[in-house]
Amino acid sequence: MNSWDKRFLSDEYLFGTEPAQALVKLEEHLLPNGKTLVVADGEGRNSVYLASKGFQVTATDYSEVGLSKARKLAEMQGQKVNYLVQDIYETNWSNNQYDNVIAIFIQFVPPEKQRSVLNSLRKATKFGGTLLVHGYTPEQVALKTGGPPNTDHMYTTELLNEIYSGMKIIISNEYRIVIEEGQGHNGMSALIDFVAKN
Repeated sequence: MNSWDKRFLSDEYLFGTEPAQALVKLEEHLLPNGKTLVVADGEGRNSVYLASKGFQVTATDYSEVGLSKARKLAEMQGQKVNYLVQDIYETNWSNNQYDNVIAIFIQFVPPEKQRSVLNSLRKATKFGGTLLVHGYTPEQVALKTGGPPNTDHMYTTELLNEIYSGMKIIISNEYRIVIEEGQGHNGMSALIDFVAKN
């Protein structure tokens, strides 16, 4: 059993069952009803929400325990999501490109693998498609309201703007706001929204 399986063992949903606030806010930039990939979706809150909005959703995670809860959530809400157990470091999504690619709070990725993972998200985004990345900035570590205690796991606008410089950047914004997303993300948070078109 991996560390995420252990974190997701509780019957309670660690990050709640409602979608990330940023996803609801940024949804308008996604291609409507598009083939959509949600990476590292954990217990399914974001994938189930997108399915309810008419997107054709494939969601991945490394935790079978998390995905079991995600399937349960989808069933409870009458939604259909294609859930896949995948290792974010070993999956090549470019073979099956998507209209929308979404990565929300994947701050577990260590700095030495960060660029590779972020570049793989672009490769998974088809021409004309939308890439949406949402997460924490380094200021989050001092706030202690979610995420790992490592600043080098976090994102800055400079980092994302550089990695995705070949895309049409629509939103690249750092800000602070109070979020209430289960026990895992709760309180004043230092966040970043990034949306780009391929």
